[in-house]
Amino acid sequence: MRRLSPRRGKHSEILGLMHIDFYGLRLSTPRVTCYLWSPWRASALEHRLFDAIGQLSGVAPEQDVESMRLHITDAKTWKAALTALCRVLKGWQEDATDAGRERRAFRWLLEGDTDDHGYDHAGEPACLWAYLRLGIERGNLEDAERSEDIDLNGFGLRIWPENNA
Repeated sequence: MRRLSPRRGKHSEILGLMHIDFYGLRLSTPRVTCYLWSPWRASALEHRLFDAIGQLSGVAPEQDVESMRLHITDAKTWKAALTALCRVLKGWQEDATDAGRERRAFRWLLEGDTDDHGYDHAGEPACLWAYLRLGIERGNLEDAERSEDIDLNGFGLRIWPENNA
């Protein structure tokens, strides 16, 4: 006989958790928040990523002086958001120029910091952050500096812990 763990099935619904898949990582979370920090300084790509999620139904927007946020609390909306992000990023890859001599790639960087009590450096509950790093390769193999990494510092995802909604 199979037992239900408190993180699966009906118990998850009682706790208000959703199960998300982030490229093979399966996580339980009450919500995911998409951030656009300093919108006046963010790149066009960061705005396109944020807008792709903002157009989905079931997303709760929030704004303050220095950032804009979108809250996702439904697993289906999360899946649609991740698909929308992937489409924007694949479109950016296809926009490569220089007659096929430029190749573009993107990578998700996951980060989290915590003390021994479960709080991060700012005193908030520890969570998982996802940031994007872009890679651009130009030229031939003979070129000295043919690749460049760019961190998108204006866009990020926050995957909240189970005990903090």
